[in-house]
Amino acid sequence: MMNLKKLSTLCAVGMLLSSASFGQSRTMQSFNDGWQFYKANNSTFFTDFENGQKYVESQGQWTKLEIWDNVTLPHTYNKDDMQQDRNFFEGKAVYRKRFNTAADQKQKRTFLKFEGVGAVAQLYVNDSYIGEHKGGYSMFVFEITNSIDYEKENVVTVVVDNKSRKDVLPINQFLFPVYGGLYRPVSLITTAKTNFVVTDQASAGIYIRQKNVSAKSADITVSAKLETKEKTIQQVDLLTEITDMEGKVVLSQKKPVTISPQGVTYVDQTLRLEKPHLWDGVRDPHLYAVTTKLVQGGKELDIVKQPLGVRTVEIVAGKGVFLNGKKYPMYGVARHQDRLGYGSALTFAQHKEDFLMMKELGVTTVRLAHYQQSPDTYSLADSLGFLVWAEIPFVNRVSYYEHDNAKQQMNELVKQNFNHPSIYIWGVHNEVYSKTADEQVPVLSRELNDIAKTLDPDRYTGAVTGYNVVDRQENLSTDVQGINHYFGWYGGKIEDLGPWAEKVQRDFPAYKVMLTEYGADGNMDIGQELLQQPKDVVSGKSFPENYQTETHIQQWAAIEKNPIIVASYVWNMFEFAVPAWNRGGVNARNLKGLVTFDRKRKKDSFYWYKANWNPEPMLYLANRRDHQRTAAITKIQVFSNLSAVTISVNGKVYHAKNGVNAKHWVVDQVSLQKGENKIQAKGTTAGKELVDEMVWTLQ
Repeated sequence: MMNLKKLSTLCAVGMLLSSASFGQSRTMQSFNDGWQFYKANNSTFFTDFENGQKYVESQGQWTKLEIWDNVTLPHTYNKDDMQQDRNFFEGKAVYRKRFNTAADQKQKRTFLKFEGVGAVAQLYVNDSYIGEHKGGYSMFVFEITNSIDYEKENVVTVVVDNKSRKDVLPINQFLFPVYGGLYRPVSLITTAKTNFVVTDQASAGIYIRQKNVSAKSADITVSAKLETKEKTIQQVDLLTEITDMEGKVVLSQKKPVTISPQGVTYVDQTLRLEKPHLWDGVRDPHLYAVTTKLVQGGKELDIVKQPLGVRTVEIVAGKGVFLNGKKYPMYGVARHQDRLGYGSALTFAQHKEDFLMMKELGVTTVRLAHYQQSPDTYSLADSLGFLVWAEIPFVNRVSYYEHDNAKQQMNELVKQNFNHPSIYIWGVHNEVYSKTADEQVPVLSRELNDIAKTLDPDRYTGAVTGYNVVDRQENLSTDVQGINHYFGWYGGKIEDLGPWAEKVQRDFPAYKVMLTEYGADGNMDIGQELLQQPKDVVSGKSFPENYQTETHIQQWAAIEKNPIIVASYVWNMFEFAVPAWNRGGVNARNLKGLVTFDRKRKKDSFYWYKANWNPEPMLYLANRRDHQRTAAITKIQVFSNLSAVTISVNGKVYHAKNGVNAKHWVVDQVSLQKGENKIQAKGTTAGKELVDEMVWTLQ
């Protein structure tokens, strides 16, 4: 396993690149303090420009806007209500911020960058309408250079709306909530008049591709988009430097460029990196940095810095995923971004906590479901070495009005995250269906796939069905077929996964197939002695944890035995909010997470995967919350990656044997005594004894 010092260094590098540390030529200023906020659903607005006053109309009454709440970004107005029940606020709110700009900034360009607004945003500067963005998960940028008063105070106003719309993905709030507000950071960007393009759908302005990658060399091509607002042609040098983890320049190239004041100038540079230190996932997530500058007469005009992980990824049907030519263990989980008490308005520290918890589990790959997540998450994945499935929120239902927005969001997803080495698949949809191959979903999916492959021909694409059928018409436009199926939960039995995989191997041996969701709900506060499948998984109020545990025990053992499943993703790493649900004993909650919604408690299934995925020696007694017992003769199971495990019950020693695999240790026919029973598990590694204990009470 990676040592903590190196891990901290990698996270710091990822954060540095994510926050874009620039030189004097470009500034990126936090724009998160000093905001005011006002809920305004079912209201219209009127501005009295002459007197500088604003009024809101509600039910025929006009009221002067005098009462605002002071907030700091990130902020969502649904952090509580969307986590309680379906009676949440869905609609408009207004954010505003006052700011001053130095007079000398008038000779530069100024932009506002929003990392995520739920879900439709309209931007005004000094009461001038700047533009609108549709979609709650992608970044967007507007230039405000010509709308700022450089002598007086300025006011930025953002009207946001998270009400479901047929023309904005996702079109409903059924599977997960779309939290309203400015729930990710906002930045004020200033550049010279000659600069890398900032408004290319909030992309970095440079796109890094790599070809002919091996341990001997790699060809790195940097494609830059340049523009100038000067009135004359600009002669500049495009300087590109590649630096290693210590900041040492290992390769540089300078190229003279002519930038026209008309349109956009496109320019490529190709650099050959000799003996590259490969980005090798969790085995060695080495990151270079690419720094590209525009220099004129020795003066730096603009600068962009992006991560570079030199690697190759190949998916081979029936064999697995190969990173840099070596088979890569695909230990996968899916992740939703929200958290109890915070909604989606998370800090970098909270994103990092999530990713380090995945690291503890032994995760090697993450499906970021079902939408574009914070830039911080992709940087963390780069730094920790996780392969990422990144997707747009074309999910659950279709309206037949989402064509344009789906294409916009696919463009944004690819352009904004193009340079992250962690991403290996662009996902076009999840569980949307049609009856024939001629209908909306297959046609739109082909178009989305074409967008992704045209922008980025070097990565794979994937589509996901909720049926356990590989060749459905909706999925066949992409490179990878993802299957979401909950054997033993939404149908069938737990043990059906293995025979299904064997059938896929027989019928579709050349298909690249991934199990993109599987699992079961489990409530840590409901224990039971016997293993019983819940009778009603849609409206049932009792989802004991032990059934979730058994699901993962059996199904991971089946997955690792069936290589036709080239990757799999546990649904879900963390519990998350579903306002429309009331299931399993907790309202508005999907309980399939391995960790509770507040990130404070880890379920038995968490430790099952840790035993299987993380090589660090560990030992864990399962079913510790099923402590009220009625049977005097019972079974005890331990999750451990040790070579031998012993279990003692009230001092009597039992030698455990392997169950479904080498990480599953079981003792059958254990005798319990009336009252409390002290159960202890022991194992030894490198001369060190590991011990775990629990108490069961026999009635």
